[in-house]
Amino acid sequence: MARLPLIDPEATSGDIRASFDRMPVKLNIFRMMAHAEANMIPAMRLGNSILHKQKLSAVNRELLILQAAQLEGGAYEWRQHVPIALGVGVAQSQIDAVERGDYADASLNAAEQALLFFGREVVENVRVHDAAFGAMRKHFSDQEIVESIVALGFYMMMARLTEATETDLDPAAGMKVYDGGKTRS
Repeated sequence: MARLPLIDPEATSGDIRASFDRMPVKLNIFRMMAHAEANMIPAMRLGNSILHKQKLSAVNRELLILQAAQLEGGAYEWRQHVPIALGVGVAQSQIDAVERGDYADASLNAAEQALLFFGREVVENVRVHDAAFGAMRKHFSDQEIVESIVALGFYMMMARLTEATETDLDPAAGMKVYDGGKTRS
């Protein structure tokens, strides 16, 4: 049971109501975020831009989102993003490797390994060691590096929101929510 009541989308108004009306699924994470009225719309725009506008590939983005969920204990994000990851081309063996924290797994190519070693340092240490940063530079542009950090930070925040408030897990909405965000991009 969530520590705070979930906002009823039907009881909202203005921009928040319009945002809920556009959602194909009114997930509990958004119903919890609606308590922060001034932050909900900007946060949703940032989340949507991460999912649909970054140069970073969908596979690499989902690997990072799953990594943030795994490292942060974000059960909500893990449940929602495993089907999305599979839907954009992440293999189950790669998801399993991220879940185990095995970033040297053979299912991950050199770029994905560099990405995940880099991601772990961003999440756990904040400051990234030269070796991890150098490996990242071999495979990713400056833009993709910064986008990786933004994606990790956003999903760390969402994990903290759902875990601190004990937001009730929804059934995985998967590609329905992901595809719904494409129309707003």
